[in-house]
Order: sequence, then C-alpha cells, then structure tokens
Amino acid sequence: MKTILITGASTGFGRAIAEESLNRGHQAVLAVRNPDNVAQLVAKFPGKAHPIRFDLTKPADAERAVRETVEQFGSLDVLVNNAGYGLLAALEESTDEQLARNLETNFTGPFRLIRAALPVMRGQKSGHIITLSAIAAYANHPGFAVYGGAKAALDAACDAAAQETAALGIKFTQVVPGPFRTDFIGRSLDHATRLPDYEGTVGKFGGFLSKMEGKQPGDPAKAAAAILDLMDAEKPPFRFVLGNYGTTTFARKLASMEAELNAWKEKGLPTDFAPGT
Repeated sequence: MKTILITGASTGFGRAIAEESLNRGHQAVLAVRNPDNVAQLVAKFPGKAHPIRFDLTKPADAERAVRETVEQFGSLDVLVNNAGYGLLAALEESTDEQLARNLETNFTGPFRLIRAALPVMRGQKSGHIITLSAIAAYANHPGFAVYGGAKAALDAACDAAAQETAALGIKFTQVVPGPFRTDFIGRSLDHATRLPDYEGTVGKFGGFLSKMEGKQPGDPAKAAAAILDLMDAEKPPFRFVLGNYGTTTFARKLASMEAELNAWKEKGLPTDFAPGT
C-alpha cells in the first residue's frame, strides 16, 4: 500500500488516477480547489481518501499539502502532479496575465510541489514523482506556445532533478498523453483574442480541437491503470507516452529531429577548437 498525493483529483486524469489508486487499496490525498467535489470518493473510501484544499498558484500550499499528507498517513510515496490547464493563443496574442497564470499553473506550481516533496522522499530513501505532461511539450502545435512551453520547462527541470536524486532512491516519470477524453478542451482551455493573421494557423488548430471534443481516442481509465502500473515498476521510464496519437506524433518528431541533425551536422561539427588547442 502506497501513500499517493494527487493534484487536480476532482476531474479528468486526476479523478481517474484517484479512483484507480483507491480501488487498488492505496491511500490517496486528493488535493483540489474545492474538497466538496471529491466528497463522493471520500465517503466511498473512508480512511483511505483524504481531501485537502489546494491551489497550485499559492506558494504556501505546496509545503502545506506535503505536510498534511505526512501528518495524515505518515509518508509520501508517490506525488502525481496532474493539475493544469491549457491556453490556446499565438505567442503574440497572449497577454502578460495569461502568460503568468499559465506558467504558474503548469510550471512554477508543480515545480514548488516537487521541491516540497523531495525532503520527505530523500529522508525515506524512496519516492516516485509522476507528472502529467503533454505531447505539446515535445511536438508542439500552433496556439500552444505558452502551454507547451510551460510543460517543456517542467520536463527539463524534472530531467535534471531525476539525475540529482536517482542515487537517493527517487524516481521521476513524465506521462505524455495525446488527446484523451477529459474536459481539457472544454473547461480547462483558456483562449486569447484572435488576430486575423493567425486564423489560418492557431484558428485552424482551435477548430480541430473543437471538432475533437468528446471524440478523443484516449480512455482516461485505461491511462490511469497504466500509470498505476508504473508505480510498481522497479525501473519506470522517465517519459511514458500514452495512446496512438501521442506515440505516432512523438516518433515523427524524433525522426524529424534526427533528420535535421544529420542534414546540418557538417556545418555544426567544425565549430570546435582544433584538437590539442
């Protein structure tokens, strides 16, 4: 039995992960803006599901969430950094307020929570930090400059942190989903005022998202089961891609990057000093 702290546990991936965790007999701390939204889970799993009021954008909430988890269950084995939201906007269209809020929710807030969890896991000599990333962090789309950029920043931070803490028994996994049938496109997607010049790029991608709403191929329940399986793996992956769309898109991006590297390395390689100088 593990103690799992899950942010954004009231809907989407967070809710599915919470339900799967509890059904498997784990203890789950459900970090949500409104604890009333997880009251049904708490009633169904008394003593196992514990709600706490949590806001990623409030710096003090990170340490408090970790502290309350340890006070309630005595340990913190797995942190699931799930809470977040999207922003559909060309880089030029995004406002300072939108930029700050999105970075705070998708990068700074999760970063703070990881930082708060590390002392506990370091003391235990064990722990697993699982972050819900996005395919946009690796193969982005027009309109996701800010959102994909925030997710990519967290990926880079976790890449370094994973190397810093591996000898301490702490594992990191970035879960990379493609389109899944959650409320991301609806309730969890902010928008900027569209400039006419971006209708053919950002507008087109926005139309694609709208048509996909409710028809996304990914099943959150199956994703949650796969994510829970990771917690039992001796050597879980650092990046775990979910779904056919995500896998195909990720593979296409890797191939494109390799082709570009090979096409330009004759120009890039000779820029070192000559050997021995």
